[in-house]
Amino acid sequence: MKIHEYQAKEIFHNAGISTPQSIVAETPEEAEKAAIKIGKPVVIKSQVLVGGRGKAGGIKFAQNPEMAYQLTEKLLGTQIRGETVQKVMVEAMLDIHDEIYMSVAVDRSARKPLIMASMAGGVDIEEVARQTPEKIVKYHLDPLDQFLPYQAREIARKMGVNSKLISSVGGIIWKLHQIFQNYDANIVEINPLVLTSDGLVAADAKLDIDDDSLYRHQDLAQLQTEPRDEFAYVKLDGNIAVIGNGAGLTLTGMDMLKLYGGKPATFLDIGGGASQDNIARALNLVISNPNVKVVFLNVLGGITRADDVANGVITVLKGSEREVPLVIRLTGTNEQEGQRILKAAGISYETSMGAAAKKAVEICNSLE
Repeated sequence: MKIHEYQAKEIFHNAGISTPQSIVAETPEEAEKAAIKIGKPVVIKSQVLVGGRGKAGGIKFAQNPEMAYQLTEKLLGTQIRGETVQKVMVEAMLDIHDEIYMSVAVDRSARKPLIMASMAGGVDIEEVARQTPEKIVKYHLDPLDQFLPYQAREIARKMGVNSKLISSVGGIIWKLHQIFQNYDANIVEINPLVLTSDGLVAADAKLDIDDDSLYRHQDLAQLQTEPRDEFAYVKLDGNIAVIGNGAGLTLTGMDMLKLYGGKPATFLDIGGGASQDNIARALNLVISNPNVKVVFLNVLGGITRADDVANGVITVLKGSEREVPLVIRLTGTNEQEGQRILKAAGISYETSMGAAAKKAVEICNSLE
């Protein structure tokens, strides 16, 4: 279960990690009042459960309450990587001297918790991991042993933290691990932890809780204000987005693309009973990826109805700001009605997965 940044920051604050002054707003008027109360320039942050919101235009900077009103008015109701902005967090702008990255996550390959930390924090930490991985300190933990403060300070030393800050940075790493452990997290992350004239402050907060542990955390279950994702999404390095209803079908579609020389840009499984809205959200998510040149929607209707798929496709195509060629393989439950809806809207479809995959690759190659 993912929770919003403002909820994660409340947990961080209660654990002793400093966070900026912030107020949640659901209307432009509330945002203006929040900016007045904070009394300094603010950051308007869209509260959505997806990453990359800054690059997608979901974070704005306001120098005064009037700007806070205007920017919030523009953000509310917009789509950030397929998710509608329903509320924002108005947060005091920080005087940033330096940025640090730190996280604790489950390393499934090692079957251990993994602490990662770097002095090269910020929105491009993924690029740091790819281009200069030596700048990221990795520290596996034995789940049967207690993680002690001196070990956290050792991580800070390995990061190259200034000697005056080793104790403070180590203390935050230790507290972050406590949150990870106490809340049964899959990942807990601060990116960035910023150094200001007043000390270290968590400018961002991410907390993803293991769904299977929610019976132990009824308070967290109550925090869930958004429905759970009904699909699994993995971003890849290709240029053809693959969406399917079922993990096996999605993987088979990816294999078909590879067979014809294509490169998948996503694995996105919308699940066996995806609704029209969920299909539209999945399409919006992959279309928002600038690397995607073609979308291959591979649906074999069982619980998922072909007419729901067709209506979801039409909804996205009507409202999308970015035109991306869409190749649809559509068969199964209500297939005749689904195909009729697509045909009436002037949208072509295939009934063969192989034919659809081949067509997607051909279209993608023609665009290069």
